[in-house]
Amino acid sequence: MTASSISDPWVGCPRPNPAARLRLFCFPYAGGGSSSYGAWWRGLPAHTELCAIKLPGREARLSEPPFERLTPLVQALATALERWLTKPFAFYGHSLGALVSFELARELRRRGAPLPRHLLLSGRRAPHQPGPAPLHGLPDHEFLAWLRRMGGTPDEVLREPELLALFLPTLRADVAVNEVEPFVPEAPLDCPISAFGGLEDERAGRAELEAWREHTRGPFRVEMFPGGHFFVRSAREPLLRSIAALLDGVERELPA
Repeated sequence: MTASSISDPWVGCPRPNPAARLRLFCFPYAGGGSSSYGAWWRGLPAHTELCAIKLPGREARLSEPPFERLTPLVQALATALERWLTKPFAFYGHSLGALVSFELARELRRRGAPLPRHLLLSGRRAPHQPGPAPLHGLPDHEFLAWLRRMGGTPDEVLREPELLALFLPTLRADVAVNEVEPFVPEAPLDCPISAFGGLEDERAGRAELEAWREHTRGPFRVEMFPGGHFFVRSAREPLLRSIAALLDGVERELPA
């Protein structure tokens, strides 16, 4: 029985692919869930199995408290993914997910576990760069104004007090994970890093993405797409084509 055929609280495979040679683990943005990646398998190569990360505090894990700090979340993920790392794999994360997947790669290295063959990171500045003013502690009206400006939260959620009451604690916790802990320098990773961004993203422009170069000894590239912070929705098709091409390259380098 394969890992993807077993129900797992942390990982969901929208379309299990036992014959896959490569797994792509996808990490959600703040407030997002595994369903954000539910249809991505259609745009990925046949040799790749999509594995969407399911975090506490949302969707099927709504009753569980969300993590509020980065280190315990990464440690929990490293333990939860142990049985999934039996095949070569890559990580993709957007915004908060980019930071979590990067720190998870470093935690796996500390544990002597297998490492990703490629890190695909979007919508977040490199972690050693100073961040903007913290957001997680803002009053509700200011926090909601920021959400509307970023454009990633459905209007029906922002308009409904009951939905907001469910959604805001998890989102604040996610933003705290993204903001609170100071970055701790370590040696660069050996795996390649590809960084993706939206041309109109006010939080992660090309210069902020280029700074990820410091965190790999391997190949590095940046690619920009039309759109703002959530270009992953508005430019999903071209983004997936780029990701698929990179995963094809990873697969070609695997042993026969």
